[in-house]
Amino acid sequence: MTIRRGLPHTPWTTLVGAAVLALLALLAGPPAASAAPPPGESRPVYSYDHAIRETVWVDTGLDGDADGRPDRVAADIIRPAEPARQGRRIPVIMDASPYYSCCGRGNESQKKTYDAQGRPIGFPLFYDNYFVPRGYATVLVDLAGTNRSDGCVDVGGRSDIQSAKAVVDWLNGRARGYTARTGGSPVTAGWSNGRTGMIGKSWDATIANGVAATGVPGLATIVPISGISSWYDYYFAQGAPLYDGGPDGLADAVESPGAHGNCAAVQRKLADGAPRNGDWTGLWTERDYVRSAGKVRASVFLVHGMQDLNVRTQHVGQWWDALARHGVQRKIWLSQTGHVDPFDYRRGAWVDTLHRWFDHYLMGYRNGIERAPMADIERAPGTWTTDARWPAPGTASVTVYPRPGTTAGAGVLGTRPAPSGRTAAFTDDPARGEADWAADADRATPDKAAFTTGPLTAPLRLSGAGTVTVTATPSTTSAHLSAVLVDLGPDTIRNYAGDGEGIRTLTGTTCWGAGTPADTGCFKETAADTTGVGATVFSRGWADLGHATDPHRGHPLTPGTPYTLTLRLAASDHVVPAGHRLALIVAGTDAHLIDPPATRPTLTLDLARTAARLPVTGGAPALARATAGHPAAAPAGTATEGIAPPPALSRLPYGS
Repeated sequence: MTIRRGLPHTPWTTLVGAAVLALLALLAGPPAASAAPPPGESRPVYSYDHAIRETVWVDTGLDGDADGRPDRVAADIIRPAEPARQGRRIPVIMDASPYYSCCGRGNESQKKTYDAQGRPIGFPLFYDNYFVPRGYATVLVDLAGTNRSDGCVDVGGRSDIQSAKAVVDWLNGRARGYTARTGGSPVTAGWSNGRTGMIGKSWDATIANGVAATGVPGLATIVPISGISSWYDYYFAQGAPLYDGGPDGLADAVESPGAHGNCAAVQRKLADGAPRNGDWTGLWTERDYVRSAGKVRASVFLVHGMQDLNVRTQHVGQWWDALARHGVQRKIWLSQTGHVDPFDYRRGAWVDTLHRWFDHYLMGYRNGIERAPMADIERAPGTWTTDARWPAPGTASVTVYPRPGTTAGAGVLGTRPAPSGRTAAFTDDPARGEADWAADADRATPDKAAFTTGPLTAPLRLSGAGTVTVTATPSTTSAHLSAVLVDLGPDTIRNYAGDGEGIRTLTGTTCWGAGTPADTGCFKETAADTTGVGATVFSRGWADLGHATDPHRGHPLTPGTPYTLTLRLAASDHVVPAGHRLALIVAGTDAHLIDPPATRPTLTLDLARTAARLPVTGGAPALARATAGHPAAAPAGTATEGIAPPPALSRLPYGS
């Protein structure tokens, strides 16, 4: 077993003692100062083996299960014992999750474990092993209705968010905590310095976003990994359904057995408030954190896979843009993986960066992390670049247009609009999707309309989010649309469609921090899972054409009537190499990624009224260079700090 970045577990006590003695000699200060970390970073000078492990049940002030008692959520805590004895208060790293008993956390699906007295002894992931010896507390919160918490799961709603916010309030003396789930003695967090950093992946990350959007004092930073920013956009894309199900099914999957009977009313509310027609309801307004980005006080370190087809990059793009508008301190990592934690694709750099981030925002170290390059982007498996800002400096929206081709295959993608009257048609085929379309980009097939540039004479970088505006005439009363950007050319990429979504899990392990027999801090190593491809889809957008005239509510289409709709392309950052071609493909159902409409329409595109606005680094001149001097008729556009959608697609107003 290889040991990295931590200390071997057997001699841990001896090594901690040596570290403390060395600090005493160096600092020659009073006993309380002897364990203080040296300038620059926190060090592992505290005992993990003798850390305090306890559970506090925090009163949320809600009664979601309608049992007449305020719901209490379980917060399992591990913290070093020494600081409290020295009169020092410490910060908190918190992960609030619904998965601690039903599904597990991390690549190895770790669950919480407890001893015979119910005391927590196994804390999933590495945060406790690595950070507790460095003077942090780790607090893992069971969302309401899960594991050992009262209440009901409401999938991103008030109860979910309050589950974690109440714990932040308790850490700052504003909420009540108890030693037991019912009854028990009051307990306070006198050991906390009031500064909390929330972290987590997927649903956990979503909770971090939602709590930050409340503006709760004491939440100093969040690190959302593959998080949702608006629950509507998890289930729908501009009216097109993304999944065959709704939030009621998700709640049922994670609720503890004891909550099922008491939470039937909450489940019905989730089902009734999320109709499968894609209409916006009050349920979605409550779960749209983007609209409350102006309340965010915390710094934000966003992490997302650009090929995440679970929590798609629409979430990171719109959240990033909203945070930018409000001047939030932020940082971003974008990988080529799917729904994967950075601990499993860039482990050493991730732990180092996270350590610096928490040291700065939770402990106050002046380590320069806030002045470091804003963005890290994976260009090839394991190969990363950095940017001072993101989207890349010099990026501007450039308009490109589809035109008919001279052969029966793909049309042309260029900078001149198509002549009036030119069209392209396709028939929805729910059995085919973006991989099929990309493979057949140069071949005429009845299910798509494809348009490509010629081979590029220079690399072309697209950084951020774009849009595709189409004018389409349907043959039936319902239709869904897909638009994808494709890099046509051979490449080796992470196999994001594989079981590991871009990683392979190996048999060897490494240890990250201290450990005990119940919580070793050791994890299986991973490696990139790669595949060779002839084309790469790197940005996507979907919509229901029935929502073209009213984004709040869908309407039946009138066959033979043209409708104009702007599809939002998900945020990405991709370089199309010289010699490759850029393709825009417009089609109907994207198999396995959106559900098909009720009918199988033929859609006719008016090419003169169809265009894409793409975020090109270097603007129109860069596009002209890459396309061998083709005239760049579109204006260079205005560089933006974020990823702003067109005005007609702004966030839906409160109460709509």
